[in-house]
Amino acid sequence: MELRDYQAHDGLGLAALIRRGEVSREEVFTAACGAIEALNPTLGAVVRTRFEQAEREGREVDAAAPFAGVPTLTKDLLMGIAGEPLAFGSAALRDWCAPEDSTLVTRLRQAGLCILGQTATPELGLMGITEPQAFPHPVNPWQPERSPGGSSGGAAAAVAAGLVPFAMAGDGGGSIRIPASHCGLFGLKPSRGRVPLGPTFGEVWQGAVVEHAVTRSVRDSAALLEAVNGMDAASPWPLPRERGYVDAIERPPQRLKIAVSLGEPLGAALGTRLDPQVRLAVEQAASRLERLGHDVEWAEPQVNGAALADSYLMLYLGHLAADLAWISEQTGVPVGRLDVEPSTRAIGRLGRHLPAMDYELAKRHWHRVACDMARFHRRFDCLLLPVAATPPPLRGSLYPSTTQQRLMSLLAIPGASQLALKAGLLRRLAAEGLRMTPFTQLANLTGQPAMSLPLHVTPDGLPVGVQIIGPMGDEKRLLALAAQLEADSDWTAWLPRALARSDKPSDDESSDKAG
Repeated sequence: MELRDYQAHDGLGLAALIRRGEVSREEVFTAACGAIEALNPTLGAVVRTRFEQAEREGREVDAAAPFAGVPTLTKDLLMGIAGEPLAFGSAALRDWCAPEDSTLVTRLRQAGLCILGQTATPELGLMGITEPQAFPHPVNPWQPERSPGGSSGGAAAAVAAGLVPFAMAGDGGGSIRIPASHCGLFGLKPSRGRVPLGPTFGEVWQGAVVEHAVTRSVRDSAALLEAVNGMDAASPWPLPRERGYVDAIERPPQRLKIAVSLGEPLGAALGTRLDPQVRLAVEQAASRLERLGHDVEWAEPQVNGAALADSYLMLYLGHLAADLAWISEQTGVPVGRLDVEPSTRAIGRLGRHLPAMDYELAKRHWHRVACDMARFHRRFDCLLLPVAATPPPLRGSLYPSTTQQRLMSLLAIPGASQLALKAGLLRRLAAEGLRMTPFTQLANLTGQPAMSLPLHVTPDGLPVGVQIIGPMGDEKRLLALAAQLEADSDWTAWLPRALARSDKPSDDESSDKAG
């Protein structure tokens, strides 16, 4: 199977070829491994491969499984494979191996997927960029000097470049949607608890983290969610396995009432400035939805962006402190001597001194925001808004500066948390970290499903996604709407954008397709 032929299909397309006998599982496997070996040295998306293990596992795949023989990649974070390395993007865990398969990995295998390796992530998945000090930094296949986003930047780069038809990802504050936007992919963050994190973890970041994937097609996302959703024995969320995600995309949604926002309540207090191309992407998406028969109205969700950022950062700090304690326990290295990045160490120190009351008050604010959004969705079926404030940023431009790291270290002084809050320093830290991506944390805190759709390409040839958020538990309607928009725009024609390809569309051609 030639690379061009392999890259021409999404996951379900490859599975159909194998079932019909037009190609063998071995031919698809060889093509995928060849793509990784040829393109990843330049791309930097895959941090380790497991070709031999994957080949052995492939022989046991049930031919009737929905993705039988289809290659994929898991993220170097949370998605443990028994006895194999999982570094969480950190030098501190470079030699650590997962003691057992995660529930998600087990379900991926049951779905017939062939796991070829792990993709790059920032240290502990903490940033909206993927620039870990311990591993290579993935580049954006659309323009190599640009960032693919984070924390699932390696996954998005791998899919956009055609290494695999889709790759597993996770989203705790936008980490599926931001890379999907920056790499021209579809990225769905399911509802809180929809995909299990067990058995090692019950919940991560108070349920803000949800695992799923970045995909080229909506149907791959729907079929994958159908295969992996539902609680496991370690889940704190009583969400049984559901069907109907694939059926949902077979017909267009009923006429929806859709609110449109440029996200000012979320970004204004942080000093966010919306790039004109992002504004245009949202406006064009609103026009497209109206043309498709939906009722569109400009309306702002009644949320306090500054308070939202503060509460998000509070739990972020507390969980990072706990994560570092867990790494110390796993490795036998004292917390103060762990080989972690300066910004990680500084935030962890601050988290250790965070009062329990402040942590709990932050969590209660999450609930109030969820109530506010539930009221909002009594009026509107969906909310359309930006994913990020800009098109893909330059690599290196958003990594914490020396000044920011020094500020974090000062805030780590014992007893300084309350003083920091009163002085507004913690708010400044939140603003610095979230200014460019203030629009995605809302759905993580409320637990709602949200998705990034690749509906725009700038005149400079950079993709820009738009975000749509739905009510809690309403993935089926979101997927139906996504499938309708996909059919109307045909965004899958833009991919893959392999770095070495000479036949990729010109910027003008891409802009024309963006419509």
